[in-house]
Amino acid sequence: MFVRTESLPHTPQHHMTVRVHTPIGSAVVLWGGAPREADGRHLAEWTVDEDIHWGQNARSTFSVEPELRQEGDRVIMRGLLHLTDDGAAYLQMGHWPVLLDLASPIPSSLDESWVEISVGSESVALYPYQT
Repeated sequence: MFVRTESLPHTPQHHMTVRVHTPIGSAVVLWGGAPREADGRHLAEWTVDEDIHWGQNARSTFSVEPELRQEGDRVIMRGLLHLTDDGAAYLQMGHWPVLLDLASPIPSSLDESWVEISVGSESVALYPYQT
């Protein structure tokens, strides 16, 4: 999926952040690309480097539309949860998947259900790639 990014002021001691704009919302996340490419349109991959704990930072939701939003220092992602045969999981947010690290197994009854995850913005990164 193509996203639009705008660089944000940063200090050398901190990772570079960008505000990412998508068709389903915007948030401030870490930038995994070259600093000179932080402003622009990119085909990007998302990573979440925070363990998902069902009932703590992940929950079912009644809303059936993907969403990306910022709430303070948290990034909220809503999408369809998919559980894989090998115990992994990913969140389908619109047209793109976001791989998740599970702290403990999620009940199989939640496969293909709408969920929201709430993670620290410092644990979400965007990596541009070339096709």
